Amino acid sequence: MDELLFSRLAMIGASAMLLLTFVVLWRRSVSAYVTAFQWQSIVLAGTGLAAAYFARLADLVLVAGMILAVKGLGIPWLLRRMEARLPAQHEISPVVNVEAALLIAGVLAIVAYEVSRPVAAVVRLPTRGAIPLAVALVLVSVFVVVNRRKATSQIVGFLMLENGVALLALLGAYGVPLIVELGVFLDVLLGVLVMQVMVYRIHETFDSIDVEQLARLRH
Repeated sequence: MDELLFSRLAMIGASAMLLLTFVVLWRRSVSAYVTAFQWQSIVLAGTGLAAAYFARLADLVLVAGMILAVKGLGIPWLLRRMEARLPAQHEISPVVNVEAALLIAGVLAIVAYEVSRPVAAVVRLPTRGAIPLAVALVLVSVFVVVNRRKATSQIVGFLMLENGVALLALLGAYGVPLIVELGVFLDVLLGVLVMQVMVYRIHETFDSIDVEQLARLRH
């Protein structure tokens, strides 16, 4: 694989992952959120495989496989199982409406480009052009967490944030040491399991998974 082809694949992968984050701001069903996260993780795994082939890094092949298994298959299965055990949940009233949310996300993408442009200018890797997209993915994912009221929506936003950090590490340094990646995967999986239990407890207590209901605990 030549450098130009790899650079284009990195740009396509980062662009697709960012657009899938915008889907979460546009749609309001948990099922759509989970599907967007699943496809985002699959694209991340594909980008990792392309980087492994270009850089001749065997560890990245294992990391890409783990991303596909844990984030592309395992965690979406857990989230869909959680969704099936709860009544149909929709993000009826996010903090900011859809139009304003998409506008804010666009502004965050521009900010990410301006902030990361000096960094991308000094990086000599073929992936440097996609680094601003990875930074935008991180910022927009943080906004998803802030803008959503349902616990499951916030979980998806958190997972997309982690995908953005992983993409940034992949584009900026072709990943991190394998032992670190293994630790991150275990932390993410454990975090999802803990959040799943919390969602069930919130629903059992308040008959809702709206995190604003937690304000009742003050009384």
